[in-house]
Amino acid sequence: MGKSGSGYAEQRLESNRYKITFAGNSITPRQTVENYLLYRSAEVTLQNGYDYFVLADNNTDSQTSYSQTFGGGFGSYYWGPWGGPGWGWGGSTGTSIPRTEYQAQANILVFKGEKPANDPKAFNAHEVKANLESVIVRPQTKG
Repeated sequence: MGKSGSGYAEQRLESNRYKITFAGNSITPRQTVENYLLYRSAEVTLQNGYDYFVLADNNTDSQTSYSQTFGGGFGSYYWGPWGGPGWGWGGSTGTSIPRTEYQAQANILVFKGEKPANDPKAFNAHEVKANLESVIVRPQTKG
């Protein structure tokens, strides 16, 4: 999953440890990316017969790129996102528009039974899935 990709990825690392990743696109807010990561963590936990998961570690990275709009008006000229020569008679030289994409990643440990009440990094997978389901938008299937 690189800069241009978005969606889920997961990898089993040990019998009860998984690496979960969710990458958004340039219109996906950070909070949405983090919610999707928690939701997918709950799904993986339940699909493998477990009841709760513990975030062993997690982080959210951002990557900002810029798109360039070119100047308008007679004779205006602008070159590339890194600058360059500019000339013209009254036209604008263009604008750089930032685009930020977020990717969240977590290593989770999955367990059966009751979630420990005193562990703030432990999440009941059944509750997380139920509480976040209404905000999850699944891709349309073709056919």
